[in-house]
Amino acid sequence: MQKIIMIKYGELTTKKDNKGLFLTTLKRNVENSLKNLNVEVSYDSGRMFVNPLNDNYDEVLNKLEKVFGIHELNIVYKIENDYEILKKELVDILKEKDFKTFKVSTKRSNKNFEKTSMEVSKELGAVVLKNLDKKEVDVHTPDLTINVEIRMDNFIVYFNKIEGAGGYPVGTLGKGLLMLSGGIDSPVAGYLVSKRGVRLEAIYFESPPHTSLEAKNKVISLAKKLSEYNGNIKLHVINFTNIQESIYKNIPNDYLITIMRRMMYRIGEQIANYNKCKILVNGESIGQVASQTLTSISAINSVITMPVIRPVACFDKLEIIDIANKIDTYKTSILPFEDCCTIFVPTHPVINPDIEKCVEYEKLIDYEELIKDAIKEHEIINVNNNVNEFEDIL
Repeated sequence: MQKIIMIKYGELTTKKDNKGLFLTTLKRNVENSLKNLNVEVSYDSGRMFVNPLNDNYDEVLNKLEKVFGIHELNIVYKIENDYEILKKELVDILKEKDFKTFKVSTKRSNKNFEKTSMEVSKELGAVVLKNLDKKEVDVHTPDLTINVEIRMDNFIVYFNKIEGAGGYPVGTLGKGLLMLSGGIDSPVAGYLVSKRGVRLEAIYFESPPHTSLEAKNKVISLAKKLSEYNGNIKLHVINFTNIQESIYKNIPNDYLITIMRRMMYRIGEQIANYNKCKILVNGESIGQVASQTLTSISAINSVITMPVIRPVACFDKLEIIDIANKIDTYKTSILPFEDCCTIFVPTHPVINPDIEKCVEYEKLIDYEELIKDAIKEHEIINVNNNVNEFEDIL
């Protein structure tokens, strides 16, 4: 008998044309997430199994719960293909369980097995009643459900069901560039698009000395949190100081935010194209403040042709905060370090910017050369989800 972890796949099993790619990607993502743990990963008859060689089940499960593409996790007992041994070892396992009522649920994937699923459930139930005192069958609300899978080469027995992360394996839907700030929204946006199978790189805009090293480290910390779900993330750090100061000195005050974001989009698209990203991703919402109106979004978006995905656009703030707490980014996001989006804030930013005015105002600065320099000199940080080098940066 072997105690191991069984992985069940989510919606990816319904996509027959891509199933091979999805399963190969999922296995690679599972192996990468467990890289520093002593485990064996195997694939057998539509199931993936992980054997924690150090019996560190909780540590392994914690990693696997963050791997997209997994529908369910179970700690299972793999028993050799002998029905009498199954009966004996099931009783031994149940002696360690605390329960009064139970039911047996059997699934027979091996159609050559001589008994039906119903017959096996009845017989195993009788074995439990005979060998364990004060136990009763309750098929409606049992204390314990005994799940049995009859497979070609073995039996699988399990009791617990741990919900997986769901979604698609990261990397199966291509690559995107996340515009990552130090706020609450953009990490949540990154998490949500990762769940749909998108591998992320990230871009962060800093403006030293107006923004601090702590603000940059905060974003690195957020990228590390996201890497637990997405795998290693390449973080592109853009020095935005010269561009932002030029905007502040030359552009009318009410258009500062609009022009600034148009520059960010231009840079983001160029970085994305160079790194073979198909989309930009950000944490923008639809709202009533300056950059959130439909007119503002349209004016900002008009400078690029690349699709922009806004996963939290229709969420309210409490919904976003709930997800931020779930993925453990909220406490980091609210640390009080200003980034370049919160400095040089105009008193009365334009709510419905005019695109023609944006174009005219941008002629006041040599933005193409400034953008070229910023991209040429930008810093790349590889954020590794299996390395603790960023644990104490804040």
